[in-house]
Amino acid sequence: MASERDSDNQYRIVPEGTPYKSGFDMKTLWASLFVGFIMLPGAIYLGLVTGQGMSGASEWVTIILFIEILKRAFIKLETQQIIILYWVAGGLIGVGVRLGMGDAVGGGPFAGPIWDQYFMQSPQAQGITHYIPDWLVPPLGSEALMDRSFLHAAWIKPVLILIVVMILMKVNSLSLGYVMFRLTSDVDRLPFPMAPVQAGGATALAESSGGQEGWRWRVFSIGSVIGLLWGTIYVVVPMLSGVFLTQTVQILEIPFIDFTAEIKSLLPAATLGIGTDLNHLLVGFVLPFWVVVGTFAGSLLSNFIANPVLYDYGILHTWEPGMDSIYTSISNSFDFWLSFSIGTSLVVFGVGIVVTLRAVYQQRGEDKRNGVKAPAKREGGPAAGRGDIPIISALAYWALSTAGFIGLVYYLVPEFPWWITTVFGFVYTPIVSYIGARMVGITGSAHGSIPYLREASFYLSGYSGAAVWFAPIPIFDHGGVASTFRQLELTRTSFGSLVKLSILTMVVMFICSFIFWSAIWKLAPIPSAAYPFVQKMWPLHATFQAMWIKSTLPGGTALIESILKWPYVLSGAGFGTAFYVLLAVCRAPTILFYGFIGGLGAWPHYAFPQFAGALLGRYYFRKRFGELRWSAYAPILLAGYACGIGLIGMTSVGVVLISKAVSQIVY
Repeated sequence: MASERDSDNQYRIVPEGTPYKSGFDMKTLWASLFVGFIMLPGAIYLGLVTGQGMSGASEWVTIILFIEILKRAFIKLETQQIIILYWVAGGLIGVGVRLGMGDAVGGGPFAGPIWDQYFMQSPQAQGITHYIPDWLVPPLGSEALMDRSFLHAAWIKPVLILIVVMILMKVNSLSLGYVMFRLTSDVDRLPFPMAPVQAGGATALAESSGGQEGWRWRVFSIGSVIGLLWGTIYVVVPMLSGVFLTQTVQILEIPFIDFTAEIKSLLPAATLGIGTDLNHLLVGFVLPFWVVVGTFAGSLLSNFIANPVLYDYGILHTWEPGMDSIYTSISNSFDFWLSFSIGTSLVVFGVGIVVTLRAVYQQRGEDKRNGVKAPAKREGGPAAGRGDIPIISALAYWALSTAGFIGLVYYLVPEFPWWITTVFGFVYTPIVSYIGARMVGITGSAHGSIPYLREASFYLSGYSGAAVWFAPIPIFDHGGVASTFRQLELTRTSFGSLVKLSILTMVVMFICSFIFWSAIWKLAPIPSAAYPFVQKMWPLHATFQAMWIKSTLPGGTALIESILKWPYVLSGAGFGTAFYVLLAVCRAPTILFYGFIGGLGAWPHYAFPQFAGALLGRYYFRKRFGELRWSAYAPILLAGYACGIGLIGMTSVGVVLISKAVSQIVY
């Protein structure tokens, strides 16, 4: 028995009994400056050109660089310091704050204004530009837009509002996310399957920093080599060929190989493709097996069976032979899947509430039978040194920030009913955050929010105008923040470190985002031929945004009624309910339901490699290494891959940026 416990302790992220430590110090400051001034411009450029975000890669690149530098100075980094460095890099590179509904653009808060300036000037916004408020973006024809510069008086109001939203969002997410963590981790004892990815990677690098390169470092190194090799084909060749050759060369199409047009006769209205990023295969190693199986089955059923049948019956009437995956997906969404997915998602939301209430009821019954009177007294509850604060204090911070959002929205859009904003902030957000936290804790991803609730509330409120579509309505799901606190707990990092780094990253992120978005915007209009990914994808996102905005303008009712079809919504709700009952009767895993519903109408492009990864992990690697060892290996392998592809990607991005800067010099 003792040897068995020792073996189990070997594969823990941090051995039991390890005291909590702070991970925030001067190294954190230097790391944030490095990421802001070195990594951020590369991340912005890479996202604009290829659509590849640096989130997940920049973190490991930063950590490895600091480890190698500090090794020369005989300084060791602790696991707690490494996980904080990870979140410093993630906070700087991650998706920026956006007041509009634009594409998810990485690169800090000024990514939002870049999208907004594009939408203001896009063909899709014709006829509604005079409705777009000046507190979001300067008016059409402004010198600020023509000169492509943030250094103009017209940007003062949008930037001030952006700062206020950043602060309110950070307080809101940390406070309510902490409460959700206490409920789902301390009380419900959920596993959080994706949390060990970052925590395990941090532990592996801590071993390397201390000169004790154990199994974690070996697995991490294998993943890094895989990332380096794949990144050479996937990132380096297309990026550097555009510099040294007359045209870009792609060995593999980015982000997927599209076969939709080729199967138009065999499977009309279906989409078919293969995702070319190896990350999807490795994610299949980590995600719960039945989630991946459900997603794969739902995607195949909807694309290869349902879509051809719906086309034959004239329901998918917008699709035309020759359309690629993007346009096929848009036409099918408007004709059927948008309405159907609303119905199924309502069932997911209802099931989430039922499962949550049932789990809480069962846990209380178990505690009562075991004689446990309070959650804090349960084994594994709040530990000394973890940095916990009273839940009532966290709720007070959340309430104040929510009230700030409500007041700001009322100031910006006084015509919009304030009570709707209040319901979203004080009722909907905590409910959906708890459900989302439980889903993250069970499946690794959130499935709890009601789709298009925000859009429906605007449409049904009687509001007439466009400003509310850009207002910071407090309709949030902070369930994912619970996973961050779980990672800190796994690495025995005090929670106060997260608060300190949040303040630091907000300051550095704002300054660096302003500097580098300004510089890159000056190089060429965004989007343009210089940035091929956004030139292809942004017009499609602008189409959807313009559609929703027009719904609250004169004549918009007819447009929405032609897209939102209630019979299909009800059929989706009926199908989702029947499927859940069937799985319950068959005693199938509940997570299979979430995966299947999430896969309905989704592209098979990424479901194929994830399913292949799940099969390899379950039926080959698990048998080869054993269930305990493989469950410990897989997250660290994925983290290593992100590091490897980040290293090779940042090298090529540096070459591209230097060549672009040199080409601007006039001799």
